[in-house]
Amino acid sequence: MKTSITLILASVAAALTMPAAAQFAKPEDAIKYRKASFTVMGAHFSRLGAMASGRAPFDAKVAAENADLVATLSKLPWAAFGEGTDKGETRAKPEIWKDAAKFKEAEDKFVGEAAKLQAAAKTGNLDALKTAFAATGGTCKACHDNFRKD
Repeated sequence: MKTSITLILASVAAALTMPAAAQFAKPEDAIKYRKASFTVMGAHFSRLGAMASGRAPFDAKVAAENADLVATLSKLPWAAFGEGTDKGETRAKPEIWKDAAKFKEAEDKFVGEAAKLQAAAKTGNLDALKTAFAATGGTCKACHDNFRKD
């Protein structure tokens, strides 16, 4: 029994550490995945932005729910920037692959700020949400400026 559990756990661990490219049958699938990830994340981020800017009434519960989703979704699209996904229907700039370290740094900053946004939303404090939203939005803008075609 212990051997079976060990083998199952080892198999799961191996599957989780496979290269990102193995997650997608074709580069087009990866591009669709990352676009969808960014679209859904953007929808939830926009809801927070509406509250932060006063365009929508602040609701602490709704803010926390949306921030939780943004924090979770912030981790998804990056695996879909693998080999061959620089061609096709994409606004990704070649700099993503030319300067992978800088792109990874932008990814890490965004994921980190999304986690701070999640924590700020959980406080129920609108001012904390506004501050964290601005910082997170700044990481979005920086990444778009450097790595996304208009």
